[in-house]
Amino acid sequence: MLDGFDLDVAPRGSVAIVGETASGKSTIVRLLTRFYDVDSGAIEIDGVDVRSLALDQLRHAVGIVFEDTFLFNDSVAANIAFARPGAGRHDIERAATLAGADGFVSALPYGYDTIIGERGFSLSGGQRQRVAIARAILADPRVLVLDDATSAVDPSKEHEIREAMATVMADRTTIVIAHRPGTIALADSVVLVDGGRVAARGTHEELLASSERYRQVLAAWAEHDEETIPEEPLPEAPLPEAVVPDQVVG
Repeated sequence: MLDGFDLDVAPRGSVAIVGETASGKSTIVRLLTRFYDVDSGAIEIDGVDVRSLALDQLRHAVGIVFEDTFLFNDSVAANIAFARPGAGRHDIERAATLAGADGFVSALPYGYDTIIGERGFSLSGGQRQRVAIARAILADPRVLVLDDATSAVDPSKEHEIREAMATVMADRTTIVIAHRPGTIALADSVVLVDGGRVAARGTHEELLASSERYRQVLAAWAEHDEETIPEEPLPEAPLPEAVVPDQVVG
């Protein structure tokens, strides 16, 4: 629960939100996208209360890449185009290239027409996230939320996702919910959330130097990663002929 939380993000600026589990980080995302509404105060985009916007208008303006990416039992192209139905193949492939996904997608048995299975089971964690980032690039939202988008990826592979994240963040208002230093450093500034309130603000380097609580939170997350993040699996073997798509998106 948030209590007295106050945060301004400059247009086309970026802020990383850091905190321990249940500190209120994900609540911010849910309020911004109106999965539920504030009891008091307001969430505004360009001075407009989000409650005054139609839900489809709001959710077109705000794009989210979640920690647990949901992919459909469909082609890679269709999964990317889910962000913008009717998108042409050129735009889909451009988004994938910017997200650093074109290389591995082109190497799949049927390229962009390869069916990737329920929840994208035939892809590695990092590959699934790059497809999700490509989806966000294609949607071209005014506000982007990266909700722990690298936390399910092996730390040794995280840099590959960070490069794609930096691309999609460029020239866009971005909120980065993260706990890994490399991802946090992508943002212009950092906000430490503790007990539903803003406990500290500054750059990553400034908070490392000045905030003991910030250092404690990062250390706890690093320990958590060591205990819970397995080695990123390799993609499954090439998919059988039975799953050759019967149509092409684009």
